[in-house]
Amino acid sequence: MGFLGSAGLMLLALLGSPLFIVILAAAMLGFLISEVPLTVIGIEMYRIVETPMLLALPLFTFSGYVLAESGMSQRLVRLTAATLGWLPGGLALVAFVTCAFFTAFTGASGVTIVAIGALLYPALQQGGYTERFSLGLVTTSGSLGLLLAPSLPLILYGVLVQQMDLGVQFSIQDLFLAGLMPAALMIIMLTAYTVITQPAVSRRVDGARPSVRQAAWAMRWELPMPVVVLGGIYSGFFAVSEAAAITALYVLIVEVGIYREITLSTLMRITREAMVMVGGILLILAVSLAFTNFLVDSEVPQWLFEQIQQVVSSPLTFLLLLNIILLLLGAILDIFSALVIMIPLIVPVAMQFGIHPVHLGIIFLANMQIGYFTPPVGMNLFIASYRFKKPVAELYRATLPFMAVLMVALALITYVPWLSLAWMSE
Repeated sequence: MGFLGSAGLMLLALLGSPLFIVILAAAMLGFLISEVPLTVIGIEMYRIVETPMLLALPLFTFSGYVLAESGMSQRLVRLTAATLGWLPGGLALVAFVTCAFFTAFTGASGVTIVAIGALLYPALQQGGYTERFSLGLVTTSGSLGLLLAPSLPLILYGVLVQQMDLGVQFSIQDLFLAGLMPAALMIIMLTAYTVITQPAVSRRVDGARPSVRQAAWAMRWELPMPVVVLGGIYSGFFAVSEAAAITALYVLIVEVGIYREITLSTLMRITREAMVMVGGILLILAVSLAFTNFLVDSEVPQWLFEQIQQVVSSPLTFLLLLNIILLLLGAILDIFSALVIMIPLIVPVAMQFGIHPVHLGIIFLANMQIGYFTPPVGMNLFIASYRFKKPVAELYRATLPFMAVLMVALALITYVPWLSLAWMSE
């Protein structure tokens, strides 16, 4: 039965069945083999309703969809150009910061490339950067904000790990704080690489920069949002779910009521698309809780740890192996699928090697961020190829130097836990 069941699961996956079907079938097969009543699956799936962080997912997703449809991307590019454009490598820094901020709030790397990349790609070329350099910069910057609040993958990782009852307490706020220095490190290293490799361009100042006052005035209604929301989260003044509710209401008032860039008919479409996205995430999350319960009951993580220990005894070697695996997975799986499939397996094993789950979460998402543009099938490569009408092979060549810089940053994030855990309270 076990062999036939496994073959059936492989067939389901190969036939392109939805991920939640494959995960649910795996959980059902596991409980059947273990002679556990299948009613436990319903009980485990119901646990998602009791998750305090559940409310944050749809609200942040809705806010991100509205912001992506509004004119915020143009105003954000103008403001960052006005405030940062005078620095060495200022235009590149504008691209990195803008893309990171936009991705953090919209939760979608592809949306950033389409919305922000369309503005930055020609601007970078006009600023003197080569076409290949501009293409690589925009493609790799699309996923920079995954480590910053209120990133949906960060929230989802926290929800998944908190449901596993591992005996280590941490909050979503801890994850948000943990992502600050690693994200800043990546942006600083990419900017330094730009200044070093493009010295003449990086120090050029062509034309008049936008007025800071005018750019800030144009964005006056949106500027308080990150200050209030992120300031409230990082200070612990309000919970993540409360921050999500405030963000959704504020975005609705500003983009629909004040700027009037989103009509009511458009808002209905945006809401429908956002909730379809949320529904898919929640469905996968619910069945993954049942599958996680089966893995824990069957002591699969313990078995996996014993097998790994036979060839790996050092935490440093384990982290190196983990990075290689995650980079490969990031190139072939979307981030939500990778989270629900891998987290139940690797978190318990990593903890056996003494790795804190908060640090592991930052390592995981840093790998997924790079995986988005890892050849040959990184998602951002194809989105950028379609958006800028360039061959995928050209995208490979353009992104490799930036990938090399981010790999160095990943090594530092992996082997210097302080970067992620400095904010953790004792």
